[in-house]
Amino acid sequence: MKKFTLVIITIMLLMPKQSDAQNTGAAVAAAGAAALVIGAAIMAHDNMEERAELTATQWIIANHPELKSFSLKTLDFDGKKAKDMSSVSVITFKIQEFNPSDNPVLDGKKQVLFCFTSNGWINDQGIDFSRVQWFLIDSDEWINMMVAYSKVSSSEKNETVIREKLTNGTLVNKGIKVKGKTEIPFFKIEGDMYLVTDYSDEMKLIYNEKSLCFFLKKTGNLVQMGRDDVIKTHEFYFAK
Repeated sequence: MKKFTLVIITIMLLMPKQSDAQNTGAAVAAAGAAALVIGAAIMAHDNMEERAELTATQWIIANHPELKSFSLKTLDFDGKKAKDMSSVSVITFKIQEFNPSDNPVLDGKKQVLFCFTSNGWINDQGIDFSRVQWFLIDSDEWINMMVAYSKVSSSEKNETVIREKLTNGTLVNKGIKVKGKTEIPFFKIEGDMYLVTDYSDEMKLIYNEKSLCFFLKKTGNLVQMGRDDVIKTHEFYFAK
């Protein structure tokens, strides 16, 4: 529905604002051409998203045989802050296990699969999934990451306090909220300032203006994940 609305709004913006009846045909033709271009772009995006989901599913099956029954859906197809889809990015998929039955309920363990792409992952032939790194993260690992991230992005250094607030609260743009009150505010810094913590052998976590950044040691890539996407990931794990 959102995509359809976008098409209509774009057509309205592209249509010449003329009252002369003789220009109506040209206006309609221009609008039709615009709709075709937009429709093709939406279809191409959908095809890439479907292929990404298929590749993510194949990766899970090949690398995590312990997952026997699970649901995999795209959480965010363009989680990075930059708009250029051909550059370094992160795609996230929400995974939840379930017990096989008629009309099963998704009530099992939740995990998020992070797909970090690198420059050139989209080319003339489509998506090159050899240029990606995969990380499967459960709620415990996510909390560990967000504790490390919150420590570097705020004045609160007590891990027990941060963990409790994260588990019972909400991650928002300006910090961690519990019952609508900001309990741990994040530092206000400029867009060209970075606070870095060495999280693991695979990555460093960086706090930048309203963003969670990952520095991938294997490739040397710095990937920004918009705060909205961090919030969606946290809410998936800890939806009240």
